[in-house]
Amino acid sequence: MVETNYRCRFGEIDLICRDRDVLVFVEVRLREGEAFGGAAASITERKQHKIVLAARHYLQRQTALPACRFDVVLLRGLRDNDIEWIRNAFGE
Repeated sequence: MVETNYRCRFGEIDLICRDRDVLVFVEVRLREGEAFGGAAASITERKQHKIVLAARHYLQRQTALPACRFDVVLLRGLRDNDIEWIRNAFGE
């Protein structure tokens, strides 16, 4: 874990982690049910664009640009603990 709840004028990144030499920007989404497409459907193109802009803002602070990827963690329901981690969920 590198950082949590990174905020800038472009948006917010829930988690920033390292996976070996890769910097991972993670969006976490919780939905109690599948109404309106569930947690996955809530990550629209507009939301993805905002996350990418926030990641670019974060990367401007780095001295060297690491390899990066965008992951999504989907949480379904509060009681079932149904968790799905999608690596390379989106990108440019």
